[in-house]
Amino acid sequence: MTRKALLLSAALGLCLAAEARAQTQTEPTRGAPTPAPAPAAAPDLQTPAVEPPPPSPTALPEGEDQIQFTADQLEYDNEQDVVTATGDVRLYRRSERLRADKVVWNRKSGQVVAEGNVVLVNPQGDSAYGDRIELTDTLKDGVVQNMLVVLDAGGRVAAQRGERHEDGSFTVHNAAYTPCAVSDSEGCPKEPTWKVTADRVVYEPDKKRLRYTGARVSVFGFATIPLPVFSHPVGGQSASGILSPDLRYNRTNGFQFALPYYLSFAPNRDLTITPRIYTNVLPVLQADYRELNSLGAFRLSAYGTYSRRADDLTVPVTPATSKNDFRGYLDAVGNFQLDPAWSASASLRLTTDRTFLRRYDISRDDRLRNNIRVERIDADSYFSINAWVVQTLRVGDRQGLQPYALPEIDYRRRMDDGLVGGRFEFQLNTLAIGRSDGQDSQRAFASARWDLRRLTNWGQEVTLTAYARGDLYNASHTNLTSVVSYRGEDGFHTRGIAAAAVDVKWPLIGSLFGGTQRITPRFQVVASPKIANLEVPNEDARAVDLEDSNLFALNRFPGYDRFEDSTRFTWGMDYALYLPGFSIDANIGQSYRISSRPTLFPDGTGLTDRVSDIVGRTVIRFRDFVSFTHRYRLDKDNLAFRRNEVDMTLGSRATYVQLGYLRLNRNINASLEDLQDREELRLGARVQIARFWSISGSTLVDLTDRKEDPTSLADGFEPVRHRVGITYEDDCLRLGFTWKRDYATTGDASRGNSYLFTLAFKNLGR
Repeated sequence: MTRKALLLSAALGLCLAAEARAQTQTEPTRGAPTPAPAPAAAPDLQTPAVEPPPPSPTALPEGEDQIQFTADQLEYDNEQDVVTATGDVRLYRRSERLRADKVVWNRKSGQVVAEGNVVLVNPQGDSAYGDRIELTDTLKDGVVQNMLVVLDAGGRVAAQRGERHEDGSFTVHNAAYTPCAVSDSEGCPKEPTWKVTADRVVYEPDKKRLRYTGARVSVFGFATIPLPVFSHPVGGQSASGILSPDLRYNRTNGFQFALPYYLSFAPNRDLTITPRIYTNVLPVLQADYRELNSLGAFRLSAYGTYSRRADDLTVPVTPATSKNDFRGYLDAVGNFQLDPAWSASASLRLTTDRTFLRRYDISRDDRLRNNIRVERIDADSYFSINAWVVQTLRVGDRQGLQPYALPEIDYRRRMDDGLVGGRFEFQLNTLAIGRSDGQDSQRAFASARWDLRRLTNWGQEVTLTAYARGDLYNASHTNLTSVVSYRGEDGFHTRGIAAAAVDVKWPLIGSLFGGTQRITPRFQVVASPKIANLEVPNEDARAVDLEDSNLFALNRFPGYDRFEDSTRFTWGMDYALYLPGFSIDANIGQSYRISSRPTLFPDGTGLTDRVSDIVGRTVIRFRDFVSFTHRYRLDKDNLAFRRNEVDMTLGSRATYVQLGYLRLNRNINASLEDLQDREELRLGARVQIARFWSISGSTLVDLTDRKEDPTSLADGFEPVRHRVGITYEDDCLRLGFTWKRDYATTGDASRGNSYLFTLAFKNLGR
């Protein structure tokens, strides 16, 4: 390559570094008076209709300063010492590309000019468009007029004038930046949803950051938010800075203003500190730390303030019953994969009092569960060490009666029997549960299960099961448990469990209505001898209820502390119909117990009598437009609904209605808190009223009355809370307003209205 090639190479590097676009300038007539400067026009963010140069079809030179170029015509003026290349000029150097209609190099002045549909592409994929670019003879600095840069990572920068400095940075004047689309769905130009305009912008390549002076954020074409000094990272980088504010109002705390500040320690570690200021109470400070490392990820959130506590609803709020004190909340979650088999996880949630989370609208949970777990999983075994602690947030509950498990150890191993093709599963389990003011219990057991599955010549699927288990229990302070059937007996007790089962399915498949239907009758026999269940405590088998999911289970009690004895027959049927875009899945079933001795199941669970209630489930789906699920339990005597649960979604992803209804009408004794009857209605909807605008709402209504739950305070129609909002969301902006109302007062979390205003600028770094 000649000196011409070297200079063009350097010029290409400067152009790509500056990433500029220039419009053709009209030279003033000599001798004419200089007109007064016109008002600065807004920078043009639209992309010109010019195709970037494609990659070179041939191998490129290996030298750093060597370039490959093609042109329709090359001229040299000996008198003026000017080299001119015209006609679709293309220059290539390594991964850098330039295209122009004309490139002129004045060897006397050292000026290099590229003009006419100039397009530059750098190795990062950023494209710069222009009509004219002029460079000085040092090739280290230059001035560009009316520049536009389209970043491959998203976003574009336009300015009327730009300057590149020797340190590699550049300064632009009367500039604009936006990450938003500048054309609509039909390809027509449009104003971006938001953009940042500034008197002066400095780009520092080493820090990959844009710094603005005299900036203003324009939303929907209106300049709304002045930012005298402002900066943000580019190219998808993460950097420290202020995030979008949070503005809301509720009756308890008044107006709230929160301004998060984001600290980026590394690409995998960051901290967000959010002061929340209220008009009615003292501020709350929130901190969120996140980290992703080679073993896994964890997150830690903390809240803290100094305010009055008022947790007891049975007494009036007076200086004697409430005091100012530190109040806060800690939430930590972590998951770590130590090696392909071993993993560790933790979830910690602690708060200083029972109403802090609800008052500051952090969570509505009424119990906080803390858990630490270590697991080992491979193809045929499972091992875990698990510990958990529960903190109650229910007003009136005693914390001393809440259980903690330190620890629970579980080991399972499965293997083939090596004889008839069955499979064994062995399990060892131990659990220690304690309470500071209640019953303590410990449990250990060893079990073995054998399953053999066979298909007959007629297509029946037959499964044989045998199960045996030996238990060792120890209990103390059993008199502190109010429900007698949960207590067990003080001291050490052993228990043996055995069961055998035969399960037969006969799937019948055929065509129907152009699709496929499947009818599967099912029959099961389970036999188990009488078991000494009441001698041992019941910690994990309390919330029992007959459902379609446990109808054919070997043990229809949840957990391990209770096991269903006697012999029973269970029958049912599964039905499925699959058509193009449409499907139905349904099942129904019932069981009969041979033994006439009293059962362990509480009244109202559907399993108390020898003949059980009827349970079933129906699922209907039509494309992605309709999803309907109905679960039910019918009284065996009068077919009354004892459980009636409906979940339905109707509509598209943009516009839909969701409905949820649950009624538990089991007439269970009020002392069994795990099995209380209730009735509730859940409604939610979203309507897409325009391409980017939507209205949404949801409500929860308590329909429980005294007939269903004697302890309920509801009158049969008691709204719990509702929410209504309007949202605008496109590719780079989320704007919304939400009205929420709570109908219940819990401690110092008063009922009333709250309002939330959301404004989030997407693609503005973090």
